[in-house]
Amino acid sequence: MTRLTGGALRVTVFIGENDTWHHKPLYSEIVHRAHRAGLAGASVFRGVEGFGASSRIHTSRLLSLSEDLPVAIIIVDTEERVRAFLPQLDELVTEGLVILDDCEVIRYVGRDGKSGESDTKGKSSL
Repeated sequence: MTRLTGGALRVTVFIGENDTWHHKPLYSEIVHRAHRAGLAGASVFRGVEGFGASSRIHTSRLLSLSEDLPVAIIIVDTEERVRAFLPQLDELVTEGLVILDDCEVIRYVGRDGKSGESDTKGKSSL
């Protein structure tokens, strides 16, 4: 069994809150696919304001006409696993930004106190 510590790769996906995949939120599809792929973890963060390639500012301010707030999905795992997942992101993300960063994992422990160790199917528990 392996543990996720030391050098890793972080993929961050920036999309709009209203982006969909087959009538479901795109961010949810990305998280569920990452889970099925056995990646160590994925989290979705909702932004309060931002803009991207469209140059249209999206904000959560009350008088704003835009409610399509920016969303960031962050996934961390070994470089090999993240790179194997990239073709799925290429399929899913038709508008947005996908970036990769090297990172170092110093602690990866789930709520049950267990370290993020792979099970026999290669999936990590959180």
